Amino acid sequence: MSHELNLDVVDTDGAIRESAQATGLDRGDFIKKGALAGGGLIAGSAMFGTFLASAEAAISTTKRSAANDVKILNYALTLEFLEAAFYQQAVANKAYGANADLKTFAEVVAKHEANHVKFLRRALGSKAIKSPKFDFGDTVKDPAKFAATAQVLEDTGVMAYLGQVGNISVKGTLAAAGTIATVEARHAAWIRFINKDLPAPKTFDDRKSEKAVLKAVGATGFIQ
Repeated sequence: MSHELNLDVVDTDGAIRESAQATGLDRGDFIKKGALAGGGLIAGSAMFGTFLASAEAAISTTKRSAANDVKILNYALTLEFLEAAFYQQAVANKAYGANADLKTFAEVVAKHEANHVKFLRRALGSKAIKSPKFDFGDTVKDPAKFAATAQVLEDTGVMAYLGQVGNISVKGTLAAAGTIATVEARHAAWIRFINKDLPAPKTFDDRKSEKAVLKAVGATGFIQ
């Protein structure tokens, strides 16, 4: 089993390649130096899939219903669990280093993601899934790794929310997801700006299916 991230899966928009170029490394060297490898994380697609299967996260793309909305919100909650834990650990470890802009970003977004988790848990009530355990390795300790990983996670989060908009049936659910999705988009633009990347590189944002997002997140090995 590979001990490196599958960046062709995770780096959906070239963020890792661009971050590598910013450090003066080519993409191969960037991977070898572990700029996003998190200290030897193992690709965990199977574990992630198993975890979500227990949460009944198989979202229907053809039949909208209140029950399907619960699956969508639990899917969103899983992603928010990951992001909340990522930023919480990064702040605790001062992964932003001496970068004042990155410090502000990390501290503000950590609060946002924690509140997103609370919001979705309240919305789901007894139907909310439990959080898995995470291991982010060096990505929550090193400023360059943290900044690169944050950009990938935020871009992926935006695409994940967009991918489910058309599957939601209840207006209240759509409103709940929408209020989070727009903030995730602001996060994505913010970290892109800090990384000296274009905050809004496209006229239209991409959207990703549940399967594509889970494959990307699973490939990080962050789920334990």
